[in-house]
Amino acid sequence: MRNSIIERKTNETDIKLSLLLDGSGKAEIDSGIGFLDHMLVLFARHARFDLALSCKGDLEVDGHHTTEDIGIVLGTAFAEALGDKKGIERYSHKIIPMDEALVLCAVDISGRAHLHFNCAFPTEKIGEFDTELVREFFEAFVRAAGVTLHIKKFDGINSHHIAECIFKAFARVLGEAVRIDERFKDEVPSTKGVL
Repeated sequence: MRNSIIERKTNETDIKLSLLLDGSGKAEIDSGIGFLDHMLVLFARHARFDLALSCKGDLEVDGHHTTEDIGIVLGTAFAEALGDKKGIERYSHKIIPMDEALVLCAVDISGRAHLHFNCAFPTEKIGEFDTELVREFFEAFVRAAGVTLHIKKFDGINSHHIAECIFKAFARVLGEAVRIDERFKDEVPSTKGVL
């Protein structure tokens, strides 16, 4: 079973997270940030991962540490759950619409951490959530997971729609990239033999 349970406590956050890659899309999320909860619930649903998360963060400061540290823990759990990566599809890309927003997301589960994020938001906040934290979340995830991730906005004028489009596209590409190709289930998808 491809799963991981991570607990991480710092002076800024206390996070407990469990991730099952071969799930059904169930989510129990309590980050303390309503908008981030919404994004993680739809992430789990569209990736078809089972995700449980609780976080107590220093929200009296702002949402930065909570958002970044959740990205770190989710990326760490993702890498751990994948194990040796035998049989995975490895690559995926999607272009996802959400009303007027249109976002491309592409991933390579390569073992190399790289984020290319080309998404401007028309507002600084979505409710109480700072839109700049969307990038921080993905930076943290990519570093911890060891994946190459490209996210590009083609269109969008509503910050909520843009962010939701990003998370849905991210979910879809991860769900597809971790899928097992039964033809090559005992092979690592790399000429190097490791990822």
